[in-house]
Amino acid sequence: MGQQEIIDDSPESGIKVLDRTVLVLNVIAEQPRSLAELAAATDLPRATAHRLASALEVHGMLARSRDNRWTIGARLASLGARGADTLIDTAVPIMTELMERTGESVQLYRLTGTTRTCVASQEPQSGLKNVVPVGTRMPLNAGSAARVFAAYLPIASADAFSREELDHVRATGLAESVGERELGLASLSSPVFDSNGSMIAALSISGVAERLKPHPAAMWGTELIDAAERLGALL
Repeated sequence: MGQQEIIDDSPESGIKVLDRTVLVLNVIAEQPRSLAELAAATDLPRATAHRLASALEVHGMLARSRDNRWTIGARLASLGARGADTLIDTAVPIMTELMERTGESVQLYRLTGTTRTCVASQEPQSGLKNVVPVGTRMPLNAGSAARVFAAYLPIASADAFSREELDHVRATGLAESVGERELGLASLSSPVFDSNGSMIAALSISGVAERLKPHPAAMWGTELIDAAERLGALL
């Protein structure tokens, strides 16, 4: 697959290092990049691209994937999630209610390029739980939330799941995962649609597999769908 040319039309501030840093962030926000890809997309010397990306990595603004590509870091994603976001502001009370009803952790994920990012999270005060910090980025080829994104959006990793799996998600509005992404954990996810009918997020319940197996949907499917629908109705 050839590299995609990036045309950056951001205004210049006159402070070269700042302008270059913003350019690096914009290019990596579009998709994860290796050093060679980053240098080509920004038209910066490799040494300069490496120096800027490495500095941003130190501050948590960028991170490295397993294949040594730079991606948006948890710190930057977390800062973005703290901004004025109607989805998150509306979701938190509903998520808190769902967490109290189920006794399990509740997360809200948004699609971020080739990953999904946790933009809101509610955790029980006590007991064994699955903690997913805000800003955590996860792959789109495993887990219940990944199935939801694959069922409703044209993502490249959709072929990680069978057609039958995705048809089931679309038919029921639910996706399950038990011990798939991480041994001992299970999750259940449902899509959140905005007023235009577009899927904008995945709402998830996650916890210890022993409590949720064999079928998380049988335990909390009704409650999760209700929460996702109430959230969508308010957007």
